[in-house]
Amino acid sequence: MTQIGFYHLMRLPLDQALPKLLEKAAQAGLRVVVMAGSSERVEHLNAILWTFSEESWLPHGSARDGEAALQPIWLTDREENPNAATVLVLCDGARPTSLDGWDRCLDLFDGNDENAVLAARERWKTWKAEGHQLVYYQQTERGGWDEKARS
Repeated sequence: MTQIGFYHLMRLPLDQALPKLLEKAAQAGLRVVVMAGSSERVEHLNAILWTFSEESWLPHGSARDGEAALQPIWLTDREENPNAATVLVLCDGARPTSLDGWDRCLDLFDGNDENAVLAARERWKTWKAEGHQLVYYQQTERGGWDEKARS
């Protein structure tokens, strides 16, 4: 079963929170697929990852760049794993048909959007019923994460 972390964004928006989470994954040597809600969002995230910090660089790519197998972080709006990643990050309510083959999944959702919160609750219920390990993290005032629930 996949370990799924629900990340409730409260203070920092996705554009600021995602790069920090991806940095941690990269430091741990993990390969990641980021599944966004649209091709436009993929392009936006691509730009964000190039410019989010002067002290850090996150090697990544998307279909526009090609060479998927060489990219430690792959940005997409499709259900795919072309870089043999073990971690799936979901943004914008993106939802794969299956979590088979993923060790970890990070589900990031906007806590200031009631529809996003309701949709995240539904995903929690579905994935709990499927037997996945679930952890709920809420963003702190400083942009860190506090574990609030586990199932």
